[in-house]
Amino acid sequence: MAGAKNHDYHILPPSIWPFAGSMAALVMAAGGIMWMHSAAGGGLVFYAGLAGVLAVMYGWWRQVIVEAHAGDHTPVVQLHLRYGMILFIASEVMFFVGWFWAFFDFSLFPAHIAYDSVAKTVSVVTDTAGTWPPKGLEVINAFRFPLLNTLILLTSGTTITWAHHALIHGDRDGLKKGLWATIVLGLIFSCIQAYEYAEAPFPFKGLNYGASFFMATGFHGFHVMIGTIFLIVCQIRVYRGDFTPKQHFGFEAAAWYWHFVDVVWLFLFVSIYVWGGWGAPVHAG
Repeated sequence: MAGAKNHDYHILPPSIWPFAGSMAALVMAAGGIMWMHSAAGGGLVFYAGLAGVLAVMYGWWRQVIVEAHAGDHTPVVQLHLRYGMILFIASEVMFFVGWFWAFFDFSLFPAHIAYDSVAKTVSVVTDTAGTWPPKGLEVINAFRFPLLNTLILLTSGTTITWAHHALIHGDRDGLKKGLWATIVLGLIFSCIQAYEYAEAPFPFKGLNYGASFFMATGFHGFHVMIGTIFLIVCQIRVYRGDFTPKQHFGFEAAAWYWHFVDVVWLFLFVSIYVWGGWGAPVHAG
């Protein structure tokens, strides 16, 4: 027949999701800008855009899952899905490179300021050279909660690898246990980091150290939460029997993303917590 398919590629039908996703992201960005400028209704617009983005994510990825069950994800299509995930992680690497660049710029060329931890005020110091961390600032003890979180994430990297190997060898019970362990460790990490932020001895605004610290570690924490949701979705699909030893790209993408989160945290721990706070008084809390 003239219309018979004689190739391994999947030709996508026209879809509303790319346009809907773009519009939802635009609304969310506009709402965020309005919110930061204290414009009326900014928060409402932001959350409306966020709801649209989440709806698009659900609808679009659900469609991808349907395509997989329909047999449209041939080996060639799966290969290109992997290329896409690799490029996405590469873009995330460059995103974090920007925050590392900012932190190193602030630390290697520090401003001439001092921080009063009691009054929580910043003052200009003209009689001494700029120091990093700023004079008078107490830093978070790198070998307390940050080290614990490092061990937690390293352990989660082994449990997600356990789950992956279990899936490849057809061990559904090991797959479920490995995924549950990784999800629980991700949730514990997020709880510990939230507590660490609540007890932080320096503010977010008005201080280069605080701004760069919270932006770099905070975005990593956001990625941990996204990765945890990713793993929860994979666990739901495992219980539905979606993945097979030969076709499980959704799980594989989640595992890659989680390993990326692990590696970024190692750089954050060494660069920002250990090296970035070296020589400064440690907060006793």
